[in-house]
Amino acid sequence: MDLIIKNGLLVTPSETYKADIAVSDGKIVDIGYDLGTDASEVVDADSKYVLPGAIDAHTHLAMPFGGTISSDDYFAGTRAAACGGTTTVFDFALQDFDEPMLDVIKRRDAIAAPQAAVDYAFHIGVKDIHGELLDSMKDAVDYGVPSFKVFMVYDFGVSDGVFYQVLQKSKEIGAMISVHAENNEMVNYNVKKFLSEGKTSPWYHYLSRPEFVEAEADMRAIQWAKATGAKLYIVHLANKEGVAAVTKAKEEGYPIYAETCPQYLNFTSDVYKREDGRNFVCSPPIKGQESQDALWASLKRGDIDVVATDHCPFMQSEKDWGIDDFSKIPNGCAGVENMYPYMLAKANKGEITFNKAVEVCSANPAKIFGCGQKGSLAVGKDADIVIYDPVKDFTVTCDAMHSNYDQTIWEGTEFHGYPEMTFSRGNLVYKDGKFLGKAGNGKFVKRKLD
Repeated sequence: MDLIIKNGLLVTPSETYKADIAVSDGKIVDIGYDLGTDASEVVDADSKYVLPGAIDAHTHLAMPFGGTISSDDYFAGTRAAACGGTTTVFDFALQDFDEPMLDVIKRRDAIAAPQAAVDYAFHIGVKDIHGELLDSMKDAVDYGVPSFKVFMVYDFGVSDGVFYQVLQKSKEIGAMISVHAENNEMVNYNVKKFLSEGKTSPWYHYLSRPEFVEAEADMRAIQWAKATGAKLYIVHLANKEGVAAVTKAKEEGYPIYAETCPQYLNFTSDVYKREDGRNFVCSPPIKGQESQDALWASLKRGDIDVVATDHCPFMQSEKDWGIDDFSKIPNGCAGVENMYPYMLAKANKGEITFNKAVEVCSANPAKIFGCGQKGSLAVGKDADIVIYDPVKDFTVTCDAMHSNYDQTIWEGTEFHGYPEMTFSRGNLVYKDGKFLGKAGNGKFVKRKLD
């Protein structure tokens, strides 16, 4: 036996119970009482929670955007993930024009494989479907990447017609389509108008993309998914009306899934009035209090399925490009090291259950995206395990994080309770504030949807 974790409180989406857990060759091989101490390593988790590693289903590592590249490469991003209890990350591999989908995967995997410190998977960001490129989606599915994303915004966003064709194809080949839903024409009009009026602060980033700009696109995307019968996953849902549209679609029996992010759960649009408001610029922007309340209510009742991060940090000097022009601020915030600690701290306060935190951060993304070996503490699964100390106090500072960035929106956030140890396939990769893993130890996770 390689590892036995004793006396911990094991957490599943439906149960919390005291037991030992045994690991051999990277797999969980036994769960029970009094499993003994005959192992290379024995960890006493008395009075602590033992959880499945989180799965961050939404990151942008080394992503070109806004004239620069996000500050975390695959090593920095997965290192930070491990130190926050996340043992699998999904990154978006953006297609180039004229590029077949399988080539997208292989191009990005050549970068990720030698760098990744925990396991990783890809979604393909679709830009181009002309000629045989639409049919090449099936090659990606057959290879183990059955999830794709379309952007309804930015200069690389797709037209409505392309989005509709991608949905149709996904239904045919058994894929999942994710969508960044905002109305591009409304955004472009608002940005141009505000800048012409000399309204250049980060507050106008929010006003250029207010609630209805996201909500309208959410509703349009859901309607097309209904029409095609395709599975649809709405990323970084942030607005009240969009939440209502997701709830209605679920009640009608459609395979519509929704994700939100910690920044939308913790902050409101008032952050854009702060002196450092440019650091919070992301898209969709953080919304008002009513939307935040709706997100929490939806998460608690189960209509929001997943919490992920949209991790896409930039350096302070790059965020400062927009001091006098919000449209020049690279869009994105840090989060991969903060997601699980944030949600578990909410559980520790009693605002949600630990079971709910495990459900939305681990079990649900594993189920939705076909990660059969991930997302739960069960015999035969990968030994992706987090030991959580519910009495440890931790304050987030940039210096204490394990990314490459030099600013974070989570600066000064206090957590009561914090991950103490992280195991990736049975290997100790984090303990007591220190990263212990290695670049290249992460494996590419091939998937198949139910």
